[in-house]
Amino acid sequence: MQVFEVGGAVRDALLGLPVHDRDWVVVGASPQALIDAGYLPVGRDFPVFLHPQTREEYALARTERKTAPGYHGFSVHAAPEVTLEEDLARRDLTINAIARREDGQLVDPFGGQRDLQARVLRHVTEAFREDPVRILRLARFAARLPDFSVAPETQALMRAMVADGEVDALVAERVWQELGRGLMATRPSRMLEVLRECGALAKLLAEVDRLWGVPQRAEYHPEVDTGAHLLLVLDMAAQLQAPLTVRFACLVHDLGKGTTPHQEWPRHIGHEARSVRLLQGLAQRLRVPVDCRELAEVVAREHGNIHRSGEFGAAALVRLLERCDAFRKPARFGEVLLACECDARGRGGLSESAYPQRPRLLAALEAAQSVDTARVSAEALAQGAKGQAIGEHIHAARVAAVEAAGV
Repeated sequence: MQVFEVGGAVRDALLGLPVHDRDWVVVGASPQALIDAGYLPVGRDFPVFLHPQTREEYALARTERKTAPGYHGFSVHAAPEVTLEEDLARRDLTINAIARREDGQLVDPFGGQRDLQARVLRHVTEAFREDPVRILRLARFAARLPDFSVAPETQALMRAMVADGEVDALVAERVWQELGRGLMATRPSRMLEVLRECGALAKLLAEVDRLWGVPQRAEYHPEVDTGAHLLLVLDMAAQLQAPLTVRFACLVHDLGKGTTPHQEWPRHIGHEARSVRLLQGLAQRLRVPVDCRELAEVVAREHGNIHRSGEFGAAALVRLLERCDAFRKPARFGEVLLACECDARGRGGLSESAYPQRPRLLAALEAAQSVDTARVSAEALAQGAKGQAIGEHIHAARVAAVEAAGV
């Protein structure tokens, strides 16, 4: 029995990046041999075991055979006679097909070290085409390693996979999983660029893909193209270390512009409501988590008003806070403002611009929150107010508080 460290841990160590999770491949052993040694079996589709002390994953060397379209269409063969090279050959990218022996010696049959040095993402073998998730994984790696290019032959292979309909068989959970990880990477724009170049973006996120080639008013958007704007917004979200909820909101905040009739370009009147409808459909299709979807809806609906809020008086500010449900969910409102800042600064030449709307609206919220709503409600009741009238008293008190604070 031989044990090799494989995959991301080896790759990241060679790149000088932090190593968080380690994976191991076992060659020359049977499942029973590992169980007898105290390993805990956890693999459902193929033999994976947890080490009895470290709890790290150890997988038996295996090969795969395509049996049906999509992600689950595989027959897995794991046996003592499967070699390390056969196991590495089934992996997606050469930079992920490097193994390290227990003595530290590297095993690199497919040139992964060469491609690490050349900063190239290249598929290992033609087996890449058998799993459409690999297109998403490669795009996600491009976002995590933005100075890496995609090998021309790999780009051609991905285009062929899309043309053959392989991505049509992807399940929603895997699409969202890889999309979310890519959004949280160093440069999320690279993920969209790679997916768009091979045609997968139009298949998986048609609402997003439609944004390219759609112009906007140059006085507000020096970059003009709505797709170019989206890439800048996503990278600004990464620069500001925004959470996934904010990054998803940035991804879908302008979807409605992709459905503006051509004769109305470059204006996009009413795109906010269209964006909400489109993102709701996208979120349902990909089973996006509720917190991401709900934040995105607020941002899509209100980002224009938030951008213009510097012109608002106290009454309009409080109405905006109410529409954003800021009093019940102040933390979420903070994320709404962060997404809007990403939108405002994600424009050609404006990345270093200030966004005063964010501190002003937070100050307005703080002032409005200082109102003792229980006391105001009691006073309104004493005056004979009921139901909606009580809410109007609270609203008026909050407007007065914002005015008094001079926000």
